[in-house]
Amino acid sequence: MVPEKLTEPFSWRSPKLVFVNSMSDLFQAGVPDEYTEAVSRVMAAADWHTYQVLTKRAQRLRNLLSGKLRFAAEKENIWWGVSVEDRKYGLPRIDHLRQAPAKVRFLSIEPLLEDLGEIDLSGITWVIVGGESGPGARPMKREWVISIRQQCQNQGVPFFFKQWGGVRKKQNGRLLDDRTYDEYPSRVSRPVPERAACIAFAEEFGKSLQASALHP
Repeated sequence: MVPEKLTEPFSWRSPKLVFVNSMSDLFQAGVPDEYTEAVSRVMAAADWHTYQVLTKRAQRLRNLLSGKLRFAAEKENIWWGVSVEDRKYGLPRIDHLRQAPAKVRFLSIEPLLEDLGEIDLSGITWVIVGGESGPGARPMKREWVISIRQQCQNQGVPFFFKQWGGVRKKQNGRLLDDRTYDEYPSRVSRPVPERAACIAFAEEFGKSLQASALHP
């Protein structure tokens, strides 16, 4: 947790697509509700950016979005997602996500470790698929990917194929049937406020953090 960096989105002068926690989990048990709420308030206020929030703690995501984060759940510029790697642990997270009152819900099926079978994509806005990479990467079979792609097409869900992965992921690339799949949900376009307004909000938000237990 780095509360002094929370106001950075107000300094960016062009709209960005932000992966909020690419190396962390905002809903991990060690992250206080108050910090998760502070992050969400920044995302809701700086709504000219689009934010992707990914978690494996789908039950806590559902509970918070249904409660104190309800103000952020329905924001079109905040995309809430869960990781789905297999049937045992991954598929149940989809139901928890679907129970959350989120405006935009997505699945990160990466790494895809087995055939997931039939997937209920009702209420899901976007699906990302990718293989595991790095030393000891477990293989991903083509037919698993094709099955998900077909289900997305049948159910009208944008499909993004990230990579085949493997020990040499760059060499394996991201072509699927000789083409790339870079489909995204629609992004809301909003003008960036004047710099003075952004600075004023950032300063006010910073003061509120300093007055709370979140600030070191």
